Amino acid sequence: MAELRCRREKDDPASEGPLGRLYEVETTDEDDSTATRAGAEVGTADGAHADGEGPTAGDARKGGTDVEGASSPKEEEKVDHLSANGTGSAEGAHRCSKSVLLQRVVKLFIGCLAAVTCGMIYAVYLSTYHERKFWFSSRQEMEREITFQGGSGLYYYYYKHMLFASSFEKGVYELTRDNRTVSGQTINAVEQLSLYPELLCSLLYKLSGSQDSIEPVYFYIGVVFGLQAVYVTALFVCSWVMSGTWVAGLLAVAWYIINRPDTTTVVYAIPLRDNWALPYFSCQVAALTSFLSNNISAATEMFCYLLMSVTTFTFIVMWEHGHYVLFVQGVVLLLLDCFDLIPARKTADIHKVYLSSLLLAYVLQYQRSALLSSPLLSLLVASLLARYLQQNMKMGPLVARLMKLVLHLYLVFTTGITFNYLVKKILPVDQSDFILKFLEVKFGLNSTTEFIPNLLLCEEGFQSPGQDLFLRLTQASVLPFYVLVMLVCLFSTMQAIYRRLSGERLMGGVQMEQGRIGERPEVIYHVFHTLLFGALAMLFQGMKYLWTPYVCAFTAFGVCSPELWVTVFRWVRLKSVHPVVLALILSTAVPTIIAFSLWREFFPRVLSELTEVQEFYDPDTVELMNWIKSHAPLAAVFAASPALLGTVKVCTGWPVTSLPLYTDLSLLQRSESTYQVYAMRSAEEVYKLLTAQQSSFVIVEEELCNQMSSVRGCRIKDLLDYANGHVVYDKGETYTFAKYGRFCHEIKMNYSPYTNYFTRVFWNRSYHVYRVNSVISFQY
Repeated sequence: MAELRCRREKDDPASEGPLGRLYEVETTDEDDSTATRAGAEVGTADGAHADGEGPTAGDARKGGTDVEGASSPKEEEKVDHLSANGTGSAEGAHRCSKSVLLQRVVKLFIGCLAAVTCGMIYAVYLSTYHERKFWFSSRQEMEREITFQGGSGLYYYYYKHMLFASSFEKGVYELTRDNRTVSGQTINAVEQLSLYPELLCSLLYKLSGSQDSIEPVYFYIGVVFGLQAVYVTALFVCSWVMSGTWVAGLLAVAWYIINRPDTTTVVYAIPLRDNWALPYFSCQVAALTSFLSNNISAATEMFCYLLMSVTTFTFIVMWEHGHYVLFVQGVVLLLLDCFDLIPARKTADIHKVYLSSLLLAYVLQYQRSALLSSPLLSLLVASLLARYLQQNMKMGPLVARLMKLVLHLYLVFTTGITFNYLVKKILPVDQSDFILKFLEVKFGLNSTTEFIPNLLLCEEGFQSPGQDLFLRLTQASVLPFYVLVMLVCLFSTMQAIYRRLSGERLMGGVQMEQGRIGERPEVIYHVFHTLLFGALAMLFQGMKYLWTPYVCAFTAFGVCSPELWVTVFRWVRLKSVHPVVLALILSTAVPTIIAFSLWREFFPRVLSELTEVQEFYDPDTVELMNWIKSHAPLAAVFAASPALLGTVKVCTGWPVTSLPLYTDLSLLQRSESTYQVYAMRSAEEVYKLLTAQQSSFVIVEEELCNQMSSVRGCRIKDLLDYANGHVVYDKGETYTFAKYGRFCHEIKMNYSPYTNYFTRVFWNRSYHVYRVNSVISFQY
């Protein structure tokens, strides 16, 4: 009997791979048939090893004594042939693995290069468009500052203040005890206006040594445009991660740029807080998307976790409303956790990021009580307590789990409200009633004649979007495809939720052939993300800047993802063509057709925006600012509308009575007092209100005094008349109860008693400036 023994060559480096195994054959010299059987067994063993099985599959020990070196010439030839085949298989597998690795590296390199290139092109586009729109380089410094519209230039004023400060520490100290901005008040401007972007930008400007090479204003807007490049790059990555192809990222960026009026306000209001903060939120969403993915390595998961931690903290610090946005995101993650769509470990890690970011921001932002009373912190505390009380929530049959889920959400809701109520009772949070009243009026639960809630409701950002938003999105083809992709992903997500509630375990990885796109946690997150932010955008038009960019990214992922097409084909039970093959064809053909149509229709428009000569010039405002700088005393205090006061502050530096900040109740009340110059009030009443704010000059704006509004009841003078009780609307009829004429009209007549209290010192077509007399001279 011949005995055949196969053992792995440990000393050969080629044996380390799964296919790189060499075998030694030892047999006795009996007959050729025995050798033939031994060779066949060795071949079987070698084939088994090539399939990844252990070496014991080729053992053929049939008794007898082992004899080494007793092989016949035929056996030696067969063994050499088998060894050569094993070596060839190992080398082939090694070359194959190298080829696959090379393909992945090339794909990653091209994708990263495309993402960075898209970001850089968009930044250059913004810079060129901004230059063409405002003729920025050919204007004087004051004219450049006026282009920061809507009062956003106020933030640039503090950036200039930091540059002129003797040291960074001295500049921060002066801003935390600022008594040169709002008359009669000393404010912490860093905390109240969230000036961390300006602090960081001024520090970078000095540390980079850019004083001799670039003007401060160009450095400032350059940083903002650079952040917008990061913004679109992160959107690119979101689509790329979900779809698996960087073509989706290109399509997402194209849709983002085409729908720019509905995706960003960066062109005409550069210093606004959201233009600084939303790029960090986009990076946070991109990191969260990768973090939620099941097919992710430990190293990549750790990198995404660290990136998510840094960007979450930065987002909260950069924007005072950042924690509200993260609250909506937290609600999305709560739903994913309740339906057992993401591992509990990842949910706990994300909650740690939220909590640590809130606490660090609380320390950095001078113990801002709004962070402790934020709904995000209440949600975290409520979720932790509800999870502790319901440790078996995800166990049991379908009906039992549904009941536990309803109870869990009820516990989270009630506990969060209770915690938030207790915090607001302990901490001095004065604006909660004001915000609640505004929301009641917005949702039709109450009505009020008060000026401030009605003023906010008339702000464009707080109004519901019009049909033009949906028309623009439809013309760019993003809305129809978004609806289709959302319906497919939402229905697949509902199927996944039903499976989880029925007891089916969460799948570690979903293959494309299975057609279960709703099983992927990162896709489910974006489904709920766009749905919740979309619902808010339908209520508040300003929320569209948080919704539309992710509509572009989510839609681009859908049309470029073969997995989504396979999901549809599995539902319709396609049999004529293989679903995977057809899905691969459509996931390439559909984005190509969309890209071609966008290129043909919108690319000429984008180029025309860069070549079109535009003119932005406001000579009346420039004349007013020059008069203030040359004629107004250094101790003068100006009263006007908040938007104009922001321009006055950035161009002249003179103190003002209020600021264009709509989240501070005290400033809104001061603005209401100043707005009384457009009401039907007596000269004496207006004089008392202005002197109470230590006003030296009041600026009457022709635009507000003769305002024509398309929205009924949203003119400033209408809101004032309604709040003062001078005009009453009853059953469609208007009744006026006023003893005096409108102040802004009467004061221009230059007769007593108006000339007793006010003296006109400057006027042009748009503005009339009156000095508030410190000594009243009665003339009849």
